[in-house]
Formats: sequence, C-alpha cells, structure tokens
Amino acid sequence: MSASPSTNAHTPAFSAFLYPFFAIVLWAGNVIVSKLAASAISPTAITFYRLVLVLLLMSPVMLGPLWRNRAVIRRHLWKLALSGLLAMALFQSLSYRAAESTTATNMAIVTALIPLLTAILSVIVLGEAITLGMVGGGILSFGGILYLVGQGNLSAALSSGVHLGDLLMLLAAASYALYGVLLKHWKMNVPAWQAIYIQACAALLFMLPMFVMLPPGAAELDARTLPLIAYAGIGSSIILSFLWIEGVKQLGPNRCSIFINLLPVLTALFAVIWLRDAMHAYHVIGGGVTLIGVLLTQTVQKPLFGKRMQAKA
Repeated sequence: MSASPSTNAHTPAFSAFLYPFFAIVLWAGNVIVSKLAASAISPTAITFYRLVLVLLLMSPVMLGPLWRNRAVIRRHLWKLALSGLLAMALFQSLSYRAAESTTATNMAIVTALIPLLTAILSVIVLGEAITLGMVGGGILSFGGILYLVGQGNLSAALSSGVHLGDLLMLLAAASYALYGVLLKHWKMNVPAWQAIYIQACAALLFMLPMFVMLPPGAAELDARTLPLIAYAGIGSSIILSFLWIEGVKQLGPNRCSIFINLLPVLTALFAVIWLRDAMHAYHVIGGGVTLIGVLLTQTVQKPLFGKRMQAKA
C-alpha cells in the first residue's frame, strides 16, 4: 500500500514541488510590485516599511524562541547582521531603485543570474572547483544579458554600456548571491525563522539613517502605497520565505534553485497582464540564452581542470 523507504527518499511527492513553484510565483509578483512602487514611493521607504511590517508580524511568535536561543544568536550576531545587510537591505533597496529605470522583465532575467553568480563567488570565497558548466554557462549568460540590455544589438550594448537599472539589478543579484555563499561558508546552527528575524532587525537598523533623511512626501502611506507594502512584507517576505524553506527541506537547495529559471517567464507574463508591457524578440532571445547559461551552470558539474588535477595527484 505504501512505497518503500528507498523510493520515498529519492522520489519526492508532487506536492513538494509546489513549494518552490509558488515561491517563485510570489517572487515574480514582487518584481511587479517593485515596478508599481517606483512611481509611488521611495525605494528606501518601501524597504523600511516592509521590514517594519515583517518584524511586527513575526515578533509575537519569535521573541520567546529567540530569548531561549540567545546564547547561539549572540555567537553569530555579526554574521546575521551582515546577512541582513546583503539580503534584506541591499538586495531589496537596489531592486526597488532598479525598477525606476528598467523593465520588470529585465529585472527578472538579471535576478535569475543568482545561481550563476553564486557559483562564481563559491570559487572565490569557498575555493570550489571551476566547472565546465560554469564556464560555458557564464559565457552564454553574459552574451544573453548583453543582447538583452542592447535590445537586440550587441554592438550598442558594448558601445553605450549597461543601463543604470540593469546595473543596479546586477549589483542586487550579486549581493544576494554573496549572502547565499556566506551562509554556506558559515554554517550557522540558527533555525531559519530566527535567522530571518535577526536579519530583518539588522536590515532595519541599516535602513533607518537613510529613511530619516528622506525628503518630505517620499515616504507617504496612502491607498496606493499600503497594498504594495503589504504584499512586500507579507507575500514576498513571510509567505515566500515559508514556501522556499519548506521546498529546500523536501527537495534540497539544488532542485529548488532550478525553479529560479521560471522567474523571468512568470514575470514577463505578469508584466504583460498588469503593466501592459510589450514583449519583444530580444526579451525572448536574450532571456532564453541567459537562462540556458544558468541551467548549464546548475547541471553540468564536471570540473574544468579535473584531469589535470588527477594527473598531478
């Protein structure tokens, strides 16, 4: 009547794949929210309010466990603070700033580079081996991004450079990739939700000086901005985190990371529906080549210098 333990260990239930899928759906929605917020509220303000909302909602259930685990938290406090700066302050605020000068589809395609950037940073920070997939995928993704930002004209991209919004999004993606690499390097024995809470506290402290210095009118709460903040704080912070954490528990980080390749597809679909964005051939070609490169990085794990290293050994 039931499957054997060995079958269950290697074949996750279909429902397990729904966790990362719906997490990416919410992430795509957050890209759309970023575009809508670009004309409604300061990037610093929505990042700050988002963090305030997250902490207000999580505090009733997190303060007790955090107090009981305070010795471990104290030991890793600076690491958690740096994690919060990278993943919740820099990544979010740069993403909102990028939305002011690039399209939602471009944002999603650049964000989908996170697995490739993670692999590259893992070589630098963790000393991991350079793989064939990393080299081939990196070349393909770089060409795809140039084609995308040049709107189908590679020479134009090389001569005029990258648009500010695309560059800011690339910096945001690199920040998040570094966050993932450092988490792997540090191996902190802090429960996921406790880590998220402390990271949000740290990010809020980092954002506070910039929030205080905002000009009048840049941080207004009204009927237009409140729904955007609610989605950012509840949907793409708490619910998305829950879905992703559950997905990683059931499928592992490698399987879950492949779902990031759906982000540009879903974002483009949402952008056409809600933002009335036009879909061009360079989006499909440049985005497609970029995603193929990311997929190569994720799946082709043969070391580039494997034979040479074996010969030396």
